[in-house]
Amino acid sequence: MINNIPIWIIAYLLGSIPFGVLLARVQSVDLREHGSGNIGATNVARVLGKKAGILTLLGDALKGWLAVALASWVLDDPVAIAVAGLMAFCGHLFSMFLKFKGGKGVATGLGIHLYIMPMASLGAMGVFACTLWISKYVSLSSIIAAIALPAFGIFLGVPLPYVYMSLLISVLVVFKHHENIRRILAGTESHFPKK
Repeated sequence: MINNIPIWIIAYLLGSIPFGVLLARVQSVDLREHGSGNIGATNVARVLGKKAGILTLLGDALKGWLAVALASWVLDDPVAIAVAGLMAFCGHLFSMFLKFKGGKGVATGLGIHLYIMPMASLGAMGVFACTLWISKYVSLSSIIAAIALPAFGIFLGVPLPYVYMSLLISVLVVFKHHENIRRILAGTESHFPKK
């Protein structure tokens, strides 16, 4: 257990890197004061344009992927690897570089799952795309895809530690979207692309 702690710390630090904030800072923009105030790819795209949004998506996904890849290369225990995934995810939600505030974790969660359970991730991406096409809500699509991910994991026989990790991440994703859920129910949530 003690030998796992350095890897978990590294995973948290990787997850803490706020790519959207850094990209915005290059353009002298405080992302948290514009748009929805969120540091994720959707708000970056709204505030800085689609190219910056895509770069943020890739950066946030890559840090999650790297965290569990590193853990998998060093550790043999699926439980320890799953904890590394959770640490990276929590790093994004509670970044030490942003006074322990952060984003909603969708892209980082995707990166984590693409390494640990790639086929389930592809299924969830399909759910996301279909929901977005129908609803035009990125937030709703993210929520439904997050809920679908552990279900796909169970169906595909993914090791249980990864399924439990996925369940915890899905709960956190839904919780972080509580304001979006209220706006969807009230009919005030923004569509993407914005109408």
